[in-house]
Amino acid sequence: MKKEKVLIVGAGGQIGVELTLALRKLYGNDNVVASDIREEHALLKGTGPFVILNAMDATAMHELVKKDGITQIYLLAALLSATGEKDPKKAWDINMNSLLQVLELGVQEKLTKIYWPSSIAVFGPTTPRQETPQKTIVEPRTVYGISKYAGELWCQYYNQRWGLDVRSLRYPGLISWKSEPGGGTTDYAVEIYHEALKHGKYTSFLSENTYLPMMYMDDAIRGTIELMEAPAEQIKSRMSYNLSAMSFSPKEIAAAIQKHIPDFKIDYAPDFRQQIADGWPQSIDDSAARKDWDWKHQFDLEKMTADMLTHLKESLQVA
Repeated sequence: MKKEKVLIVGAGGQIGVELTLALRKLYGNDNVVASDIREEHALLKGTGPFVILNAMDATAMHELVKKDGITQIYLLAALLSATGEKDPKKAWDINMNSLLQVLELGVQEKLTKIYWPSSIAVFGPTTPRQETPQKTIVEPRTVYGISKYAGELWCQYYNQRWGLDVRSLRYPGLISWKSEPGGGTTDYAVEIYHEALKHGKYTSFLSENTYLPMMYMDDAIRGTIELMEAPAEQIKSRMSYNLSAMSFSPKEIAAAIQKHIPDFKIDYAPDFRQQIADGWPQSIDDSAARKDWDWKHQFDLEKMTADMLTHLKESLQVA
């Protein structure tokens, strides 16, 4: 059996840090090459090989793949929803062109698998907002969502035309204590824990009853690896799988925190991100993932809150 050698592009991001560590545990430290346009993330130092790499530099990536005998690529580099709206053309260029060159590289070098994350941002105001189906109306209103949906179609095209084994998940909002949020509309659900511990109060940029699908990073990383490790015949969707765990509002996450920090206060000052959130689903139907490759989430709001606060108290060194 061929030994897998993995390249992670965008390893310093919110997903990348934890996915890199998990894949190194699975495949061995030396078999997972982390890369990013920025300096190596502190949590990755000393855990395995790292290179500075621009996801838009097709030549440098091709050379690295050949030199290191890479067999799988996880392409995580992207400009997220809120950041992307500040410079739509740049977001499109980064999100789309980085994918197309990796897909081409996959065909040229006969890579065994490629992973590329999508997002609930592919959905829009015309999409059913409750239990959003795997296949439904898709009319995104952000450049991030547009690029992700176009990317899903490109992934399916390369699979159908060249047999390239590309796999993808539509992530909900992701919450983690290990890495900083990356400029998304769901970032409040990470920031709120930090502010609760440091200052005992938080001003949410979304209104109190804005429900969005969310997931603890532990579940997201496990789901990603389970998808990639599943036999090819179980992967029925070659666009991207809906993935879900829980849905809650700023008001509900604040109440969960108040069970641990009774004096915690929250107020609300919705900004431009409110309009983005209002166009997204409130809950996701991920029954296709559960049926095809046996996806199951483990963390709900209460369990996640307890775990987040425990770890953040230690990392932030607060009482």
